[in-house]
Amino acid sequence: ADDIKGWISAGLSGADITVRGDDGAHFEALVISPEFEGKGTVARHRLVYATLGSKMGQEIHALALKTQTPAEAGRG
Repeated sequence: ADDIKGWISAGLSGADITVRGDDGAHFEALVISPEFEGKGTVARHRLVYATLGSKMGQEIHALALKTQTPAEAGRG
């Protein structure tokens, strides 16, 4: 989970990220980023997946995403 958080952070600077996963292959992530402003769910998820690249389907078997802007998360 810490590795995933680091990979997403490297690609989405300034994002607030929480990642959970107990089995080492299935994870849930909450990503709050100003880069999501004006983007729909699919575009937001693509941004996150782009930070993970080939790790999806290899090191990460499954990732459930919740993406929000700071305003949507009550932080802006």
